[in-house]
Amino acid sequence: MSQPVYLDCNATAPLEPSAREVMLAYFDEEYGNAGSRTHVYGAAAKRGVETARQHVAAVTGVEPADVVFTSGATESDNLALLGLADHGVETGRRHVVSTRIEHKAVLEPLEELERRGFEVTLVAPTASGAVEAEAIRAAVRDDTLLVSVMAANNETGVIQPIEAIAQALGDHPAYFHVDAAQAYGKCLALLRQEHIDLTSVSAHKVYGPKGVGALLLRRRRYRRPPLVPLIRGGGQERGLRSGTLPVPLVVGFGEAARTALADHEERRRRCVEFRAEALRNLAPLSPRLNGDPDRVLPHTLSFAIPGIDSEAAIVALKNLAAVSNGSACTSASYEPSHVLLAMGLSEKEATETIRMSWCHMTPTPDWQSVVGRLRSLI
Repeated sequence: MSQPVYLDCNATAPLEPSAREVMLAYFDEEYGNAGSRTHVYGAAAKRGVETARQHVAAVTGVEPADVVFTSGATESDNLALLGLADHGVETGRRHVVSTRIEHKAVLEPLEELERRGFEVTLVAPTASGAVEAEAIRAAVRDDTLLVSVMAANNETGVIQPIEAIAQALGDHPAYFHVDAAQAYGKCLALLRQEHIDLTSVSAHKVYGPKGVGALLLRRRRYRRPPLVPLIRGGGQERGLRSGTLPVPLVVGFGEAARTALADHEERRRRCVEFRAEALRNLAPLSPRLNGDPDRVLPHTLSFAIPGIDSEAAIVALKNLAAVSNGSACTSASYEPSHVLLAMGLSEKEATETIRMSWCHMTPTPDWQSVVGRLRSLI
């Protein structure tokens, strides 16, 4: 039986072929430890890592020296939020502003900060799926340490007003963290705002390997954000993230970042065309779209067909298209999406929601059969 078309790229994306090729060389031939300074194997591994660091930095315009490699965006989010806690205590700034539509990788560290005596304000989105920059700024206080807002929502694909938030923060000393797992390499200008101090990214969302990501730092007056490491040991990554670097994964991430820049326009064009085709074919079912269609990622479609439970739809489509009903990190839970509820949807509307997400490598599904299967459930 043939495999279904993969339409869950927001959970994880296929590997870019050139990233696979460069990784294999570092698995098979250049297998040295990047921290080994006494022989050619270590030197070759270090060169690969530093080249990757340059490619990863170039996507957002930070300095290569300010790329901290991690295991992925979840670890990067934790390092950004919890790593600033000591500075907050030292300065008496124990308030954090974020949103109700963040990924659990941000919401749970925020809960940990609350347990440590911090106060957290979560701003709700509008029905569009986006928060308002004015609402974020209104929540900021004199004692605010950090503002954390995702670049684009993983469930709805709605792009958040990062530029407007950066401008609204102005000269306030609060650090600005952006979880860019869904936007890195796809929304280039969005992540190049000078006021973004910390950016969390994952390689596997941008067609690189799983198990590697980065926290990108942007300096203020030549000073990095005052982070305290969560993992201690060998002092790798300038002491901010100890542990032997997974060199093949890092170089694969670097290649994925390089191609994200080089092929950005063509990839976007393909995704826009795919979305238009999907909407055209689904139109007879009168889908209800979640989120403002004018500010959504071109590779994401969150919708509901009234009367069709999403779990039933996933089962009905299983040999045609691999789709989801929300975040992969919470897919084991039968609780309605906190993102959709925050947008004002009812629990019933949330349980009817289907998410399709694709990329430039996604083949065209058999839309006629997809629509037929869904129609049979009405």
